[in-house]
Amino acid sequence: MRGALGAGAAAAIELPARRFLSPAPAVEPVKVGGLAVTCNLTLPIASAANEAANPFGMSDAAQLAFKFSKYTGWPELKESLMSGDLQAAYMLAPLVMDLADKQVPVKIVSIGHRSGAVIMVRTDAPYRRFRDLAGKRIAIPSRFAVDFLFLRRMLANEGMTPDDVEIVEMAPADMPAALYVKGVDAYCTGEPFGAAAQSAGYARVLRMTRDEWPRYMCCVLTVREELIRKNRPLVQNLVNYVLAAGAWLDGQRQNREKAIQLAARREYFNQDPEILRFVMSNPSDRVTYGDLRMIPREFEELMEMAVAAGALSRPVPYAKYVDESFARAARPASIAL
Repeated sequence: MRGALGAGAAAAIELPARRFLSPAPAVEPVKVGGLAVTCNLTLPIASAANEAANPFGMSDAAQLAFKFSKYTGWPELKESLMSGDLQAAYMLAPLVMDLADKQVPVKIVSIGHRSGAVIMVRTDAPYRRFRDLAGKRIAIPSRFAVDFLFLRRMLANEGMTPDDVEIVEMAPADMPAALYVKGVDAYCTGEPFGAAAQSAGYARVLRMTRDEWPRYMCCVLTVREELIRKNRPLVQNLVNYVLAAGAWLDGQRQNREKAIQLAARREYFNQDPEILRFVMSNPSDRVTYGDLRMIPREFEELMEMAVAAGALSRPVPYAKYVDESFARAARPASIAL
């Protein structure tokens, strides 16, 4: 009897040890929301490179893990970031300024690209100048989009205002088809939705930012302040990889081809690689990524343009919506793809 009790006691003693040795639940990578647009291309590159260097299953990499999460439109992305369902995302810069001004705890920690917006018209349209678009219907992604500010800038160059045209908001993915069926006379958006219509032969570029506004930026890496408080190393790792992805994309032509193949995959943009290739080569600086410096005056000028456009109700101080500390502390990450 004592032997039986002794065996039972030993078994009872072993149980806690077995529970203690059971594997801990896997830590999910932090989702970083973005749209399937080439202005966001540094994000899937950064995500894939970080995973290659630090596989998600490794416990010592778990706290630094992040991954791309695809969204189809700015309204959904904005709501997810506001609610806290997303802790980080590529967002429209004026929209982040507005959220911060409304006490939503978000900060821009990096730029995602330069240039990349186009204003498209039908190939058979007679429009050569913006004056020719007077009274015509022009689509933009959002009044918070820097594409809208680009359109306003081009109109102003010819002494026009948005009141001289009819402006409609439309999801970028719907713009090429709308132009094809003549639902709109022109559209202004980021790539690859200009390239999609141009490569198909029924649209041409009226203006592109590479020629008119080379320092243009619209999509910026934005994080919620609680993520900064809880996991600064992850945010720093994310910024390191985004900046490295930008330098890598502009570093060698062969890197762009690798980026095209990666972005075309289902878990990223899920787009035709031929259209992405068209964006990357017609011309090669249609979108650029190598210079992602955070320059306060550029943000302030953008903010002032957004106030003039009515996207912002009042000026927003730079420190209210930007945290430069991660960009200043950035160290090169390895893009081994």
